[in-house]
Amino acid sequence: MPDLFTPLSLGDYTLKNRVVMAPLSRSRANSNGVPQPISAQYYRQRASAGLIIAEATATSPTGRGWINGPGIYTREQIAGWQQISEEVHRDEGVIFVQLWHMGAAVHPDFLGGNKPVSASQITLEGTLPTPIGRDRPFKQARSLSKTEIRKIIAEFAQAVKNAIAAGLDGIELHAANSFLIDQFTRDGSNLRTDEYGGSIDNRLRFLSEVTDAVCDAIGSGKVGIRLSPSNEIWQVKDSQYRDTYARAVELLNPLDLAYLHLLEPRPDSGHDIQTIDYQTPDLRQIYNGILISNGGHSAASAKQMILNGGSDAVSFGKPFIANPDLVERFRHGWPLNIGNRSTYYTNGPEGYIDYPTFTAEASSPV
Repeated sequence: MPDLFTPLSLGDYTLKNRVVMAPLSRSRANSNGVPQPISAQYYRQRASAGLIIAEATATSPTGRGWINGPGIYTREQIAGWQQISEEVHRDEGVIFVQLWHMGAAVHPDFLGGNKPVSASQITLEGTLPTPIGRDRPFKQARSLSKTEIRKIIAEFAQAVKNAIAAGLDGIELHAANSFLIDQFTRDGSNLRTDEYGGSIDNRLRFLSEVTDAVCDAIGSGKVGIRLSPSNEIWQVKDSQYRDTYARAVELLNPLDLAYLHLLEPRPDSGHDIQTIDYQTPDLRQIYNGILISNGGHSAASAKQMILNGGSDAVSFGKPFIANPDLVERFRHGWPLNIGNRSTYYTNGPEGYIDYPTFTAEASSPV
């Protein structure tokens, strides 16, 4: 029976183990969204993961609303990602990059005062930091025209080509966590009356068209997708959530993607995210391909998840921040470092590339 350390065939690749590094926004790019050399070191330190899914990365200037978050739409950004891919490959790692458009979550502070865009004219409930200050309330987004929708789909298709040009092994579409694709998917944020709104299939049209476009651009074996069926971040809700996400998975089945990545905190994980019903077991029965589970797992729960057939691999977020050698710590039962939350989104080496491996920790003076 497979376990965390059994190789896995995933799309165009064979992973050396089933421990996946989840995408983690860390705010270490420069103000123009260019990844810095320090990030190449960060990702290389974690290349023992079977798969690294690098942090959410904007496909266009209008979709970038995270302070010091990276993009992949300029030559300088592509060159920054090339440094990262080269370093990860030196240690025989496999690295995908997660691509997003933040939609209504982009504050006008990032857009020169212009309105953000979304499926509909909505205002998210909540705040994010911007270049002007912390805890800036979201502002009302405007509804995208069909011409603008086609432009954004084309930007996703170009971004995946840029990722491959940068030497990255593939991409993950960020269709989760109340960002643009998710804003189209849910009926609480998609109020459209044209072919992109109303019925479940219409609301899933944007997700389907983006996925088709990126698969056509680089091949489905280099494409994964992330969904968050039970999250209701910023009060972006869906009244038909079980039917909506079951149908989304049905539509993805024929595409032969590298994987489906479900972000869904387990009911017993002690999470603090506002969620609804846990759907991973049901969606596992529907999806025909490789499934990666993310949900506050420990090594023990991840091993059990794979052993029971609940998923093919498990991704870990916060444990990878503080443990560059997480795979070996899991393999040998070594204790884990605890991350320093105050440095998660700062812009320097502290709390980023200075966490010790277990060997270094054990050999340091007491």
